[in-house]
Amino acid sequence: MDGVSTAILLLLLAVISLSLTFTSWGKGQLPPGPKPLPILGNLLQLRSQDLLTSLTKLSKKYGSVYTVYLGPRRVVVLSGYQTVKEALVDKGEEFSGRGSYPVFFNFTKGDGIAFSDGERWKVLRRFSVQILRNFGMGKRSIEERILEEGSFLLEVLRKTEGKPFDPVFILSRSVSNIICSVIFGSRFDYDDERLLTIIRFINDNFQIMSSPWGEMYNIFPSLLDWLPGPHRRVFRNFAGMKELIARSVREHQDSLDPNSPRDFIDCFLTKMAQEKKDPLSHFQMNTLLMTTHNLLFGGTETVGTTIRHAFLILMKYPKVQARVQEEIDRVVGRSRMPSLEDRVNMPYTDAVIHEVQRFADVIPMNLPHRVIRDTPFRGFVIPKGTDVITLLNTVHYDSEQFKTPREFNPEHFLDDNQAFKKSPAFMPFSAGRRLCLGEPLARMELFIYLTSILQNFTLHPLVEPEDIDLTPLSSGLGNLPRPFQLCVRVR
Repeated sequence: MDGVSTAILLLLLAVISLSLTFTSWGKGQLPPGPKPLPILGNLLQLRSQDLLTSLTKLSKKYGSVYTVYLGPRRVVVLSGYQTVKEALVDKGEEFSGRGSYPVFFNFTKGDGIAFSDGERWKVLRRFSVQILRNFGMGKRSIEERILEEGSFLLEVLRKTEGKPFDPVFILSRSVSNIICSVIFGSRFDYDDERLLTIIRFINDNFQIMSSPWGEMYNIFPSLLDWLPGPHRRVFRNFAGMKELIARSVREHQDSLDPNSPRDFIDCFLTKMAQEKKDPLSHFQMNTLLMTTHNLLFGGTETVGTTIRHAFLILMKYPKVQARVQEEIDRVVGRSRMPSLEDRVNMPYTDAVIHEVQRFADVIPMNLPHRVIRDTPFRGFVIPKGTDVITLLNTVHYDSEQFKTPREFNPEHFLDDNQAFKKSPAFMPFSAGRRLCLGEPLARMELFIYLTSILQNFTLHPLVEPEDIDLTPLSSGLGNLPRPFQLCVRVR
């Protein structure tokens, strides 16, 4: 088949897909939205800006619930705290499906804990939550691992001797080692090639998927599969990651003792053996590979990216950094590392960390959801199988929930007595049935890492604080901070 014939075939498939989509308009009272064009959908309304900005702008015109077409794919978009909360929390079961995300689906084929659906997802989530708890998630034992890893990170920072450095790789190695110790049974040395390869694959993919290339692939995957570009590197990275994980699984199989599991992989292999005669079992080899990848990706990139945002913010606002250090000195001192027990006595530090997460808004559009049945919602009816985008950026920047949403302001999480206060509109880990299962681990890491670093060092920018740019480099899957270097000087 020549190139012209292929292009015509793709065009016909797109037209058929769009026609089938339009026929479902009568199957419910869909929310309003901009009129789509054949094949392109609403691409013209989205063409001039990044997808996040465009969708946020459309919500101001069409309201907190509206319909948009990303190419031929119909999507309902939700914005603002009240609307998102009503969907993910109040109607959590109805909105519990996983929506289409082609750049991931190309790799996972709907397998693994993050991108599976239905009974498989429920079984995998229950199993994974239990196993992670068994290996210390949210408990003292995992705190000890974080403290140990934090001490290795501090040593690396001391070796910079106050000279400028890029924090990306240094932070990624340390953060990734926490989830690696749970999955693989032990941490890696910082120069271990397996750890370095994991980080290269994850960092590169997160950057590409947060770029316009990643956004366009999710809108027109069939077309971009034929085109050159950095998006093709995503799938090479996925393949390399899968092989790396498979090699570790083979090593585990050779030394497995079902009565004494060492880590997540051992527990999964044991479960596979227990259910090997069940043709309906959800515990298969590919599911193990995909779930391990999902845990590694989620446990490495988001925490590391959040800490980089925190570095930029603390350097831009040195008075905030100094006040956090004063609280650390008063509550913890200098003779020991901070522990989770200190957090209750450190309301300002806790507020700063929460405000960093709100302000940085690392996953601004959430992963897509899908309604699992025809769902009445705010005067409309969303047909079964419709993808739903929940704009978490409009939750974190909701002026009814935060006094100065466009400003970094730790007072958002402090009451009149300067005690820490929670906010229901704090959703960096999403909410409801699809709440990130790594939330307890991530919260522990952020507190221990940031307090330990600020206990020992002061962060210094290479430019004047007022010249630090906090606007993201790109806003696709993630809000990526702009590249920067800094100096850390011993206090």
